[in-house]
Amino acid sequence: QVQLVESGGGLVQAGGSLRLSCTASGRTFTFIGMGWFRQAPGKEREFVAAITENGRSTAYADSVKGRSTVSRDNAKKTLSLQINSLKPEDTAVYYCAAAKTGSIATSALGYNYWGQGTQVTVSS
Repeated sequence: QVQLVESGGGLVQAGGSLRLSCTASGRTFTFIGMGWFRQAPGKEREFVAAITENGRSTAYADSVKGRSTVSRDNAKKTLSLQINSLKPEDTAVYYCAAAKTGSIATSALGYNYWGQGTQVTVSS
């Protein structure tokens, strides 16, 4: 079993940057892919970024590609998401998720553990 706790959200002006972190507990962290999703008010949860169990491969949604970086530290059992050039449309609750396998997963169906989320609000 994996427990996930996100941090790093907050209020930021458009054009600014944020670094979200996710701390995991459980022995399987090193063997599973990880991902970030977000959900804006009135919208469905959407994929943001994912990373393989060894950190060698990553994937990003088109909406954040080129201005985001997902990374992980298996020794510390942490997952991070750096988002630059933030836009008001990035406003959402961001969730950290643990995948069912070590591969990249871009669908929420590929994940079986979720954090409680951290709010990111971008003001214009």
